[in-house]
Amino acid sequence: MVSSFGHIDCKMGGHDLRCFWRCLKAAFYQFNASDGWAISSHIALSLMMAVFPFLIFATSLAGFFGSAERSKDIVNLVFEYWPDEIAEPIIREVNVVLGQGHTGFATLGILLALVFASNGIEAVRIALNRAYKIEDRRTFWQQRLQSLVFVLCGSALLFLVSALLVFLPLYFSFIADASPTLHASLFASGTLRFSSAIAILVFVVFSCHYWLPARTQRLQKIWPGIAVTLVLWTIAALVFSAYLKMFANYSATYAGLAGVMTAQIFLYIMGAILIYGAEFNAALEWMTETELATESHIEEPVK
Repeated sequence: MVSSFGHIDCKMGGHDLRCFWRCLKAAFYQFNASDGWAISSHIALSLMMAVFPFLIFATSLAGFFGSAERSKDIVNLVFEYWPDEIAEPIIREVNVVLGQGHTGFATLGILLALVFASNGIEAVRIALNRAYKIEDRRTFWQQRLQSLVFVLCGSALLFLVSALLVFLPLYFSFIADASPTLHASLFASGTLRFSSAIAILVFVVFSCHYWLPARTQRLQKIWPGIAVTLVLWTIAALVFSAYLKMFANYSATYAGLAGVMTAQIFLYIMGAILIYGAEFNAALEWMTETELATESHIEEPVK
């Protein structure tokens, strides 16, 4: 069986799987050499500081369009992929903040929330540009404007998906009459909400790789790293969740800050994997170019 991996034809077995393994190792070495650990902590802190402003802005956007009841749905969508041990304390605090009545859309507080939320996007941009070895020559205002657009689009996407999660079960209510079990498995069990959260996650990772770096990206060059990122994110989330259930006792170390620190560590791991996915793409592109250059040299006729 032969499958295309970027420009390299990876066959199931043999030399090409060893090439794939070399890409994985090269990505790790480059991640380590490019201060990936330090950049990961920057991403984690920036995203942690951006979560509350982003949710305040997103729920205020929903309220502006007359759908304030969608606030909890939006919050649940954001944290659907997170381990319960991390998500539940944050959701509880977010609901407390949202319950204080952030209803005015055109307020200084909401505008500041928009700016603070964009800082998380800026951190991801810096990490991806470093991983792809791209020098960003755009001005500060161009970069910030793009980050603000990301936040606006992300908020609108969450609002639309949360609305669909309400209206789709109503629209397909006829399924309940024909097959109650199927209707329950699709809508009542949370399958649709979880699937929507996964789809949003895939789209967000793709958007970051495709639009954030200061270079036009090609889909065939970025999807391998996106796939690696999503697979490693899933494994890391499951392992970290199991670790929290069986071994971790952060409350003994961080007391009342245990929930925040647990989320910070989780975001640190997720940030490191995001950078690693970009480094994997960079390593794969380098190996592809090296292989093509070697083949061109071999095929060149001897004069």
